[in-house]
Amino acid sequence: MLVPRAMSADSFGPRMDFLVLFLFYLAFMLIGVVTICICSKTHCFKGLVRRGAQIISYIIPECLRRAMLRLLHYLFHTRNHTFVILHLILQGMVYTEYTWEIFGLCQELEFSLNYLFLPYLLLIVNLFFFALSCETNPGTITKANELLFLQVYEFDEGMFPKNVRCSTCDLRKPARSKHCSVCNRCVHRFDHHCVWVNNCIGAWNIRYFLFYLLTLTASAATMAVVSTVFLVQLVMVSDLHLETYINDFGHLQVVDTVFVVQYLFLTFPRIVFLLGFVVVLSFLLGSYLCFCLYLAATNQTTHEWYRGARAWCQHCPHVAWPPSAEPQVYRNIHSRGLWSNLREIFLPAVAHYERKKK
Repeated sequence: MLVPRAMSADSFGPRMDFLVLFLFYLAFMLIGVVTICICSKTHCFKGLVRRGAQIISYIIPECLRRAMLRLLHYLFHTRNHTFVILHLILQGMVYTEYTWEIFGLCQELEFSLNYLFLPYLLLIVNLFFFALSCETNPGTITKANELLFLQVYEFDEGMFPKNVRCSTCDLRKPARSKHCSVCNRCVHRFDHHCVWVNNCIGAWNIRYFLFYLLTLTASAATMAVVSTVFLVQLVMVSDLHLETYINDFGHLQVVDTVFVVQYLFLTFPRIVFLLGFVVVLSFLLGSYLCFCLYLAATNQTTHEWYRGARAWCQHCPHVAWPPSAEPQVYRNIHSRGLWSNLREIFLPAVAHYERKKK
């Protein structure tokens, strides 16, 4: 048997507090990340960050503060492979733990090999699209293709007015383009700069990024399902859910769900930690994937959605705007229906034209 049948409530009592605290910690981290993701662009949140930075500036020595600013500037405002390496390390650690702990134990319980090898298949596909997202030109605007990009999208005279030049690249800015300060280039249909792939996400690599995000979410969710099924199967095979124990009051009691989770946490801590990590990761990645699919279906970019949200917030009574700033409601003029929008994402016409020219 993989799980001993002997139950002892005395050894679990003091450790149960740690399990509860750990679950509260996971919930707090999850809620905190979601809250930051939702509120990071709001005026109030930015005000809190500024006030917090002012308070910290009185506590942290100036030399240390300058070093932290230089580090943050290097990580988030210059092209570097730090997050790419970190991404690969985290992925390697998760799959190493899956192989070392879960794969062998699942074989003992006679799990289907096709079921167990699915995360590895998703890993191979994910790394392929990860490499494409990193290395593919997102749609850099140059003197050679400037006129071509100017003809792709119409100007809405709101978010994208005509005859605007990029002050850095000295190029006319096509509609839906933006200058990336990290990569120091203008990108056609700019979505955002992703530190995890060390590249801009634009018209020519957005489809690879979506497949990368989809396979990453699927691999985390698949690993979470395999780990959950393994633990449930382990409980059922060992009849752990039928065991009894003597509680703190000296009464004989059948084990409940909390007791089973506690026992599994103490018996297989690394597997439970892995399960908690991939569950939280699946939730976060799945939420972000749904947001990206919504943008693709409505033919918006993250940059356009953010600017549209700011334009909408100009109507909020609690936000102070300069007197010269006239409130404007963003209207998406580029959406042509679901299938046309998706075809534009996965079959960008300009990319095919450029390849034929070469």
